[in-house]
Order: sequence, then structure tokens, then C-alpha cells
Amino acid sequence: MSDASAFSPDYTAAQGRFRSAALALGWHLERHPIGAKGPDGTELTIDVARFGDDKPKRAVVVSSGLHGVEAYLGSAIQCAMLEDVLGGWTPEDGTSLIFLHALNPYGFAWTRRVNENNVDLNRNFLLAGEAFSGSPPKYEDLNPLLNPPTPPGTMPVFMVKALYNILRHGMPALKNAVAGGQYDFPDGLFFGGDGPQQTQTILSENLPTWVGGAERVIHVDFHTGLGASGTYKLLIDHPWDSPMVAELAGAFGADVVEPWEPSRGVSYAIRGGLGTWCKALLPDTNYDVAVAEFGTHHVLKVIEALHRENCAHHWAQPDEKTTLNAKENLREIFAPRSAVWRNTVVPKGIRIVQQAIDAL
Repeated sequence: MSDASAFSPDYTAAQGRFRSAALALGWHLERHPIGAKGPDGTELTIDVARFGDDKPKRAVVVSSGLHGVEAYLGSAIQCAMLEDVLGGWTPEDGTSLIFLHALNPYGFAWTRRVNENNVDLNRNFLLAGEAFSGSPPKYEDLNPLLNPPTPPGTMPVFMVKALYNILRHGMPALKNAVAGGQYDFPDGLFFGGDGPQQTQTILSENLPTWVGGAERVIHVDFHTGLGASGTYKLLIDHPWDSPMVAELAGAFGADVVEPWEPSRGVSYAIRGGLGTWCKALLPDTNYDVAVAEFGTHHVLKVIEALHRENCAHHWAQPDEKTTLNAKENLREIFAPRSAVWRNTVVPKGIRIVQQAIDAL
């Protein structure tokens, strides 16, 4: 199998492939409906495959599709491992490997980065006591540019205005103002929701069962869209001088491990991220989430694609050419069709999971 062939054409095919491969290896399978349906009317579910100790002391969790359309790569890595890598593999005593497939099945199925409520799920995991309100200081000023109440236009007005704002404010400031997470504009980009979404509820109810009692968990969450094409960074929730940075750098490579810090590297500060929430949910576990971000296209093209798809979703008809083109472009931005890109990133993703297993 070529690495490019690990990609599935859509959510339904990816789900079927994932489940069939896991069953063939004798893994334990679960289905968790989110209460929504796909374009073909099928029930949308988060699928979970587990292998190893039911009450592990050490566990590796691998998740895909928290950002919907970004699931193509994460699903491909999971399927490639199940189909070609893990046959005959036996975990050590006290160890478990857990694959979470399509944490945002709605976004995967409908070609959106967000869920059925327009919620960016990696901004939805606020901690107890945190309010689902507020926005970065500059977001309100940028809202007319990001989220105009009209279908996307044909002229490159967005790019011109975006470049003007970059020159005015600088790219780091703009990234944090736009992408950090906002809770005041429900139809806008990077909306964190007005309360916990179904994905959070499902994880809250089940993650303690899957890994509860474990002493150590390494959780790799696959994403696309940040960084140079074909390269990746592992974004972790520790300051640069933390001993955990050195430990994870030893496991994965110092050149790819990067703390979430807006002043350095490709990342930006966010509210409501999955990693911080997992740690709070399981305070007695040494739990690290490494967000594996694979680069696809320039960040301005990424933001433009999100802007156009969001405008089309809210202000154009689903079957209009404008909407179809916006969604096709969004898919290309987050899951490039290039065989070179696909053959490059899948082996890298497999290697990340193998490094996580070895680190335990």
C-alpha cells in the first residue's frame, strides 16, 4: 500500500475502513453517536478502538478529526497503522493503545472545520469555572473582515485587507487575535461555543474508563494547516524551560517539539484546548497531549479558505457553486491531494505514534 492510498475519500469510507481494520486485528470497538447525521443520512459517530490492558498503567491515545475536515490525515495514519503496522504487535503488560477516530464526525462528513453548532471544538474544552464568553481584544475589530454577513465574493478583497492588517499589527498579534478562540460571535470563525459540546461530553464520560488509573498517558492529536508544507511540529502544553519539554524532546526530537507560546514558532495561544482539559479531567495521571500539526499551505491561504467556507455555509445555498467550490477548497487546504504531500506526511505520522509507544 502506498502512503497516499491510506487516505479515504470521505467520512463514511474512513469510518468503515477504520472499523474493519480494527476488527481484523481483534481490537475492542466502541461507537459513540453525536446525535447528527451525515449527507447520506447515516448516523455520525466517534469510533474508538482499544487494544491492550483494560486498566492500563501506561497508555498511548491517538486521536483524529477534532477539527473535522482535518481528519483526512489523522484517519489515514490510524488506518495505515491498523492495516500495515500493528499486525502481530503485542503491547507490554499494563499498556494500552487507544485510537479515537473522528472526534468531530460532523465536520469530517460535511467538510467543515467546526461541528454542527459552528463550534471550533479545540476552543470548547474550557475548565470548570471558566465562562463561555469573551474574545481576544482585536477580534471584534476584525469581525467584519472575517465574518461578513454575505456569500464569499469573487474578488481577492479578503487577501488585500488581511495583508494590510498584517503590516499594521504583525503576524503573531494577528494570529492570536483571530485564532485564539472567541465566544461572542456564534456565526464567526474560531467560535468556542456557549457550553460543552457532545464531543466533550463523550470524552468526559469515557476517557476516565479508557485510561483511568494510568500513571502515564501520551496523547497524540493529529491536525493539519499550520507550518511549512509537509513538515510538522508537536505542540505541547508546557513552558519552554519545563523538564517535560526536555523529556518529550528526547522522545520525539528537539527539532519538532514546541510549547504553545505565541511569541515563538508556528503556534498561538488558545482558550479551551483539549490538552489542558484532559490534564484537569485526570489530575492523578501524568497526561500529555502532543498536538501534531502538519503544514499544508501558507497561513493566509488557510484563513482565507476558512473565511470563504464560513461565509458560504451561513449565507449561500448548500448546492450553489459558490458553496461547493468553497468546501472543495477547504478540503484541499487541510488535506492536499498531492501524492507527494500524502506520501510524505503519512510515514511521519506513523513514526510519531511509534515514538509515543516507545516512550512508554
